[in-house]
Amino acid sequence: MIPTVKLNNGVEMPQLGFGVFQVPETETTAAVTTALESGYRSIDTAAVYQNEAGVGKALASSGIAREELFITTKLWNADQGYEETLAGFEHSRGLLGLDYLDLYLIHWPAPELGKYADSWRALEKLSADGVVRAIGVSNFQPAHLKQLAAASSVVPAVNQVELHPYLVQAEVRAYGNEHGIATEAWSPLAKGGSLLTETAVTELAAKYDRSPAQVILRWHLQLGNIVIPKSVTPARVRENFAVFDFSLTSDDLASLDALDRGERTGPDPDTFNVA
Repeated sequence: MIPTVKLNNGVEMPQLGFGVFQVPETETTAAVTTALESGYRSIDTAAVYQNEAGVGKALASSGIAREELFITTKLWNADQGYEETLAGFEHSRGLLGLDYLDLYLIHWPAPELGKYADSWRALEKLSADGVVRAIGVSNFQPAHLKQLAAASSVVPAVNQVELHPYLVQAEVRAYGNEHGIATEAWSPLAKGGSLLTETAVTELAAKYDRSPAQVILRWHLQLGNIVIPKSVTPARVRENFAVFDFSLTSDDLASLDALDRGERTGPDPDTFNVA
């Protein structure tokens, strides 16, 4: 049984999901099918990934009841703005082949565009119309969240950010905890693979007879993060799901926390404005 996180509007979101960032459209259906067969029920995609249709095909052929699934997609920067957001949502919903989405996120604040408050108003409408069960943001820093709070009384349910032991995002997580915003980790294992060879990680992997990736995913879960690892390798997809039958100690968690060096492997949300 996958643990869930209760979002600030009462919706239950699986704490472990499957991401499809940089998965080619031609491989997406097979990857998502493997994930669903392995037990995942939460799938995370985005308009800019250009694989929403592939996700939709896997969902349609899965035989899994819609209410058992939790599907997230994200609004791309070029589609920010009130009317543009509504249109972007409808396009994504059509590609996914769904009547409603479980979570819709503004992908980046893109502060120079100056449109995320208007986009947020559109997400509020989508929520009020019942076509999205929960709305949130991605890559928002506390300053962006404060500006959003000044423009709206609706608090994001989720903030999806780059988060791993090299970038523990203490300030973002603290803001989320204080304001009832669940923190979701993208790139939870960090890009490049060097995290998986850190001594602190490999020692814990040996201690628990687990893979380094399983150790890091367990760290995320015990911190309370929602986490969405991705892989197109079936064995790894299944391995990443097998993280609910062991626990790390407080000392173990601290040893992984100590790897923090504020190192991003993706763009900086304060300066990323690509549309």
